[in-house]
Amino acid sequence: MAEKRNKSDEPLTRSSRAVPSSRLSRIGRLGSLAGKIAGNVVSQGAGQLLKGEKPVLSSLLLTPKNISNIADQLASMRGAAMKLGQLISMDAGDFLPEELAAILGRLRDDADPMPKDQLIATLNQSWGDKWQDDLLYFSFAPIAAASIGQVHKVITMDGRMLAVKVQYPGVKKSIDSDVDNVATLIKITGLVPKSLDINPLLQEAKAQLHQEADYVREADMLNRYRTMVEGSDIQCKEHNAFVIPKTYAPLTTSTVLAMDFIEAHDLDALLNEPQEVRDAVMTALMTLFFNEIFYFKLLQSDPNLANYRFKPDTKEIVLLDFGATREVPDAISAQYQALLKSAAANDRAMMQQAAFSIGLIDESHSSTQIDAVINIGMEACEAIRYEGAYDFGQSDLIARLHEKGMTLTMEHNFWHTPPVDALFIHRKLGGLFLLAKRLQAKVDMRKAAGKWLAL
Repeated sequence: MAEKRNKSDEPLTRSSRAVPSSRLSRIGRLGSLAGKIAGNVVSQGAGQLLKGEKPVLSSLLLTPKNISNIADQLASMRGAAMKLGQLISMDAGDFLPEELAAILGRLRDDADPMPKDQLIATLNQSWGDKWQDDLLYFSFAPIAAASIGQVHKVITMDGRMLAVKVQYPGVKKSIDSDVDNVATLIKITGLVPKSLDINPLLQEAKAQLHQEADYVREADMLNRYRTMVEGSDIQCKEHNAFVIPKTYAPLTTSTVLAMDFIEAHDLDALLNEPQEVRDAVMTALMTLFFNEIFYFKLLQSDPNLANYRFKPDTKEIVLLDFGATREVPDAISAQYQALLKSAAANDRAMMQQAAFSIGLIDESHSSTQIDAVINIGMEACEAIRYEGAYDFGQSDLIARLHEKGMTLTMEHNFWHTPPVDALFIHRKLGGLFLLAKRLQAKVDMRKAAGKWLAL
């Protein structure tokens, strides 16, 4: 859940908007949006014709006004309509048209909390009508709001402080229709080429969203992940790199998730820390990523910055939101280890074989396309070949990859949807690269991945 939080966990001050909970009302919202877009197209087109200009449909569809309307409506609907935008964007948005990236960027940031009466009705269904009598304190103003639910601070009768995530009503039932309707909206605006088959991604989006809407599953994933981290050598006796909340079973249901409340700040607090602290935090996060793929075989696939919090006093990172946690198949883990080794050894033939095994390329691609993909792969992994600490802050790697990715798709006509496991691994790593650049961090990537390069 890409939560929108304040810098420290204080209540949000955003205005609330009711979540449309019925399938009909959600379809109506998208129908209204389509009507607004059509009206703007007609108005803009007529204006251009009066000036003697020939209107171009794509430019009429992708006006600032239409982009704003799309983002605002999807954000107000929340649920799968908003989450799908986050999934498709893959966070970096490196291979998307600028207009679509703008829409999806808005969706990563904006979420309005639901009104108090809708919140109470939702909790009544999960906890029963007397739930307020059983709690010492419940903050009706949420401390975070996201695409699928919002988070509240709670104190139990025995004094335990909790963070309680409450799912928006109607989200679970509307997932399939939301995904289909938003996909149709994206297709008719021409934001993705007709030749690109996004259906596998859409089906995976539905499956993941159904999983994320099951808070009992998320609680299980959180507990599994915490056990893996605690049993690994990432944590040391002198200093823990990570803090992961424990779930609170008595208040957890399929639509409400209760866990320990951990006082922490957003990652911007790291910008005020010395270089060595930023480097240590980023090194720990990169090391954690390699453990996820090769040891845990359990990937928290959403790299949104709001899923990480920072404790300035202990220099620990708090890990949140395990709804998007995925199991990594053994075969994918082994193939990515081969890919990692090929990058470290600068072995193009080995990387090409690993890319074939993973499904990043296939027999239908030309030698020119394959060479271009391997070039991008080698460049993306340059930090693994670098001796010493790689300076992400001074690197223009992300810009170079963006340029080469656009060249690959536009000039080499490479429209290929890789396996979803690969997409989510790349999504997580891309998010970590962006964070490393934001923090101006220096990381010895060969050392962070050293154990897996030696095996």
